[in-house]
Amino acid sequence: MHFHIITLFPDMFDSYLNESILGKAIKNKKIKVTFVNPRKFVTGKYKKVWPDGNISLQVDDRPYGGGPGMVMRAEPIIKAVEFTRASIIKKHPKSSIFLEVQPPKPARGWTSKKILTVNFVPSAEKFDTKIAKNFSQKYTDIIMICGRYEGIDARVDKILKTKKLSIGDYVLTGGEIPAMILVDSISRQIEGVLGNFNSREEERVSSSEIYTRPEILIHNKKKYKVPPVLLSGHQKNIEDWKNKIK
Repeated sequence: MHFHIITLFPDMFDSYLNESILGKAIKNKKIKVTFVNPRKFVTGKYKKVWPDGNISLQVDDRPYGGGPGMVMRAEPIIKAVEFTRASIIKKHPKSSIFLEVQPPKPARGWTSKKILTVNFVPSAEKFDTKIAKNFSQKYTDIIMICGRYEGIDARVDKILKTKKLSIGDYVLTGGEIPAMILVDSISRQIEGVLGNFNSREEERVSSSEIYTRPEILIHNKKKYKVPPVLLSGHQKNIEDWKNKIK
């Protein structure tokens, strides 16, 4: 699985992707994550060279119809995504490339590269484990657009035919955290990413309460014990207990 992240702030991902399970998955080439900054595709009047030699690359502008804040312009994002799609094709010349909106018809003997482009919208379909599992099985490349400011020009979705997703009923300052969530959730559905593939919670009976050693924890002279059923060794009773307190 190759994740392509369109973001103004690629450095935000460094710590999260370089540690623990995801860091190992990248090192072991189970997943790959690359970044494309839409500022690199700013042209025309939005690219200004100042007398001191500094260059400003404006990716936002005022919203039509008024309102607070700024809106990310469509052109840099569209060009960034098109550049990414073209790069996938260039790296896989013997592959039939297709998007979600264009079902595959690969030539005989060729492999298929399946591309999905995701845009994060608070009011869209809620992302969950079922979707993560489906994506891990259906796609080889997932492009994620990380919005900023007041959002992204709506024409991006119409032109790129994106899959709109939400990670919850709240608004964040950008799409970077949702992108991290998708990378994490989808990656753990890929065999070889987790040390034990069957350790995925959704593949077994799980609960909101879990315990480990010691059996009796003493805190402020009070004893906190592990529920007896978990010490019984009776698997059916344990699973029934977990189901009750989910």
